[in-house]
Amino acid sequence: MTAPTLGIKSRQGDVSEAEWQTRVDLAAAYRLVALFKWDDLVFTHITARVPGADNEFLINPYGLMFEEITASSLVKIDTAGNKLDDTPFPVNPAGFTIHSAIHAARHDAQCVLHTHTLNGVAVSAQKGGVLPLSQQSIFVLASLAYHDYEGVALRDDEKPRLVRDLGTNDFLMLRNHGLLTVGGTVADAFVSMYLFEAVCNIQVRAMAGGSELVQVDPRIIAGARQQAKEVTKGAGAGALAWPGLLRRLDRIDPGYRG
Repeated sequence: MTAPTLGIKSRQGDVSEAEWQTRVDLAAAYRLVALFKWDDLVFTHITARVPGADNEFLINPYGLMFEEITASSLVKIDTAGNKLDDTPFPVNPAGFTIHSAIHAARHDAQCVLHTHTLNGVAVSAQKGGVLPLSQQSIFVLASLAYHDYEGVALRDDEKPRLVRDLGTNDFLMLRNHGLLTVGGTVADAFVSMYLFEAVCNIQVRAMAGGSELVQVDPRIIAGARQQAKEVTKGAGAGALAWPGLLRRLDRIDPGYRG
């Protein structure tokens, strides 16, 4: 699905090169979320800060399926979720409640990605939360926080508690709700979500087996961040995996770039 198909004029010549690259990466993230089947129709969001503009963000046009989103269809909004550019598409201000709180408090959070996957919600409803059952889990557990469910995230008074609970972590489990990751780039937030989702899938399957589970030694979890740096040669998993993920998308449908 391309921008012209949706009746959208290309914005490439109207925005800075840095903003356009962010738009392409964010559109790719939406397409990849759909490809990996983490989407929930039109009801979750991925946001990215506009480069050079602390109080401007890009978000999905409300009502488009994630596999339809393009770089030009993304909507620029302010911290209150108000549209800042001319677009025929609405946004969902309520959906920006969680994202706006995190972006405002965490200036390192260039991208915030939130999902409602079945396995993610299932683990979020388990009292023990994420368990140290897999190699993948040690990297999540090294930077994981929890936020208790307060109903649909519509109220501004929930924002301070979200910020407090997330702290400096990169992974947030929203109890009875879903998963959230933050990243210094769109790539980092996406690859973190890939890891988070894998951890939940493994846990649900392991627990369904019905036998006694072997847990990872806490001392290994304590060293997980250093191990992650070593295994990615300091580049970070996002930087390593993202070019290949874009090539995969380009083979399927490069229309997200429009």
